[in-house]
Amino acid sequence: MPHMLSPARVIARFAVRVVLLAAFAAFGSVGFGRSLVVLLWMSIILCALAGLVRREPLFGTVLNHWDEAVAFGALFALVHIANDVT
Repeated sequence: MPHMLSPARVIARFAVRVVLLAAFAAFGSVGFGRSLVVLLWMSIILCALAGLVRREPLFGTVLNHWDEAVAFGALFALVHIANDVT
């Protein structure tokens, strides 16, 4: 059974990652939107791999890397749609 973090720590970890991704995307040479889309896609893959390696339950009762992957996926879809509109 993997070690479970409190929901506040998982949300804080997610928020820090989003801020870091936005900071790195701001300095991307292909533009903020396209850089952020690529970084969010990479984050989805890395969170899913972390969930696999740590053997976290996919539909568990506590927040884990799988939930972060879903949240990054939602942000990815939002940014992707916003890039297509503009």
